[in-house]
Amino acid sequence: MPPKLPALAAGLIFAFFAAGAMAQGGGVEVTDAWARATPGTAQTAAVYATLVAPTGDRLTAIATPAAQKAELHTMTMDNGVMKMRQVDGLDLPAGQAVTLKPGGYHIMLTGLARPLKEGETVSLTLSFAKAGSREVTVPVEKVGAMGPDAHGAPGGMDMPMKH
Repeated sequence: MPPKLPALAAGLIFAFFAAGAMAQGGGVEVTDAWARATPGTAQTAAVYATLVAPTGDRLTAIATPAAQKAELHTMTMDNGVMKMRQVDGLDLPAGQAVTLKPGGYHIMLTGLARPLKEGETVSLTLSFAKAGSREVTVPVEKVGAMGPDAHGAPGGMDMPMKH
């Protein structure tokens, strides 16, 4: 019986290179994800993060067990009034960081299952056109935070807002 070592070695080498190709073409990197704790009986919350797609991609959908709906929104100023609107997706240019942040693009959670409390986490599933789905665990910062581990003043969004 001839040894099968060369076939096994060839298979391992192929698997190694295939895994490397998948990592390079890879998924979208998600960093600095965070959400603000919600005061009282608030039914909405926002989630922020930085996304980097190595080959360019598009964020197309968001899901979470923490709320009835999770949508991608943007904010703009119009005659001194902050307006929020839902968008269908967000393009992620190859290798460029796209930051979801207060006053700009963000993930809006509506119909919260329960209040978001500082120190807890929220689970999200981000869906991308090319990279598929990605599970993300998001830490909840204090009410009024302006970033991950930031110490923003409560009421940081006290501008008039039209939804």
